Order: sequence, then structure tokens, then C-alpha cells
Amino acid sequence: MPIAKLFTDHPASVGESYTEHLVVASSFGVRMILGGFACLVHGLLPFLFVRTGSKQITTLHSTMVINRQRQPMPAILDFVI
Repeated sequence: MPIAKLFTDHPASVGESYTEHLVVASSFGVRMILGGFACLVHGLLPFLFVRTGSKQITTLHSTMVINRQRQPMPAILDFVI
């Protein structure tokens, strides 16, 4: 498999170029980090960020799962860390 396909197959499977996928995935990651931070603060100070975590989950789920048009993914190795 040419190395370029490693960078383009998955983005193509969700209808994005490599650059578009980089931006979308990065924005998801930042939202997840900020939402996680809000949850940690909420754990210590329960009167802060009362709905922030659940709003982030709902928004990300809607964007990633419900409203995204996926195409069949090619068979590739995937790692869980």
C-alpha cells in the first residue's frame, strides 16, 4: 500500500480531503479536551459547568454520527491506545 493512501483512505471514506479531515478531527479533539476539563472542574466545583460536558457529548455525537455521510471504510489496521 502506498504511503499516501494511509493519509487519504479514511478521510475519503467520510467525504473529506486530508486537510479537511485534519481540521475537523482537530476541532473535535479540542472540544473533547475542553469538555473534559470542564467535567473535571465540575467534579470539584459542582455549581460550575453543570451542563457543559453533556452538551459537548450531544453536539459531537450529532456532528460525527447522526449528520455525517459515511462511505464504507477500507480494511486498515486500527489501534486502540
